[in-house]
Amino acid sequence: MILYLHGFLSSPGSAKAGLLRAALEREAQADDFLCPQLPVSPRATAELLLALAQLEDPQRLSLIGSSLGGYYATWLAERLGCRAVLLNPAVRPYDFLGVQFGGQGEPAQRALGEVRPEHLDELRALETGGVTDPVRYLLIAATGDEVIDYRLMVEKYAACTIRIVAGSDHALSDFAQYLPEVLRFCAASPATGGGQCASS
Repeated sequence: MILYLHGFLSSPGSAKAGLLRAALEREAQADDFLCPQLPVSPRATAELLLALAQLEDPQRLSLIGSSLGGYYATWLAERLGCRAVLLNPAVRPYDFLGVQFGGQGEPAQRALGEVRPEHLDELRALETGGVTDPVRYLLIAATGDEVIDYRLMVEKYAACTIRIVAGSDHALSDFAQYLPEVLRFCAASPATGGGQCASS
């Protein structure tokens, strides 16, 4: 099963989620894709993700997290021992979300509530630092990310398999180009791969 975790102020209707969903539908694997609407509260998000993860054996579960979803994916992968693909993942998101108090983003996200100061403490509680088993991670980091410095991502996930994308943006608008690689990684054995660094 692939569990996709969208970013801050995003939703299951995001472009990347749509590309993943369509790709799996073409392979008659639509039932193996799950993309929930994540609550504004990090604590509530963590509870939701743990509940959903119980539906699958961790050895058969792959996470794909974008931006803040990458932060959550790292926390969950460390907790469960499953694979994770990180797309321009947030690093220390509690530092930049402090300016985001109030209702914003897509209608579906605004309907869930406003960002509140206590949410920053909830984010800090999910901090993982480094990763314990780098082979289980694929980082895709865009040098053109206008929100997060890609060098921070590379520093945190230095021992993992890394693809550095020259240019692009925070939304990874050219995600379709990397979709086959992402799906291959999700299908791989958690005991294989890792350690490569490439650019494009």
